[in-house]
Amino acid sequence: MRDGPDISRIANLVGDPARANMLTALMDGGALTASELALEAGVTAQTASSHLGKLMEGGLLSLAAQGRHRYYSLAGPQVAAMLESITGVAAAVGPKRTRPGPREAVMREARICYDHLAGEHAVAMLDGFLARGVLVADGDEIRLSKSGPSHFAAVGIDTEAFRKQRRPICRACLDWSVRRSHLAGALGAAILDKIIAEKWARREAESRAIVFSPKGKMAFEKAFLA
Repeated sequence: MRDGPDISRIANLVGDPARANMLTALMDGGALTASELALEAGVTAQTASSHLGKLMEGGLLSLAAQGRHRYYSLAGPQVAAMLESITGVAAAVGPKRTRPGPREAVMREARICYDHLAGEHAVAMLDGFLARGVLVADGDEIRLSKSGPSHFAAVGIDTEAFRKQRRPICRACLDWSVRRSHLAGALGAAILDKIIAEKWARREAESRAIVFSPKGKMAFEKAFLA
């Protein structure tokens, strides 16, 4: 047996269709009950319980209790990044699942990826940050430039506060629909928080899609793309 992480164990956990549906349902960074995840997976409550037990044992989910209810969520952004990357491979090589309605086009434009913005707008935003020197790419790593903190402070985001957090300030996350990177990490999460707080965009019901209003899109572009 070769040394190193056993990727086959994780692949087996994610590879089951029911478990994959459960994990995908949690990609918006929220938490769901076992009953809600059973509906997402299209399985019985007993089968869902078995799947959730395996995902918990495998370290892909975390569990929180609130009163009589137990809520499951992804174990962290690293799990979300893995799922986003797998989705990109699935989109590239297929086969693809077809669903009615226009959601796919909306999802490609802007969506939630765990706790940050993904899609065409997010990729364009990261490209702009790099082109203007607000962020700097160092190989596969992304970091704030010297002018970065003042740039984000001007739009109400205090990057100095991120240094107290254990998570990376900036991290590249491979976007499944554009197949290039968007911005994750503490900064990516703060930008999505600002978009929602300013009401520039709303989350589409029962979807991860983020829909900008015309004025909101202009404000977003002025703040993060100009």
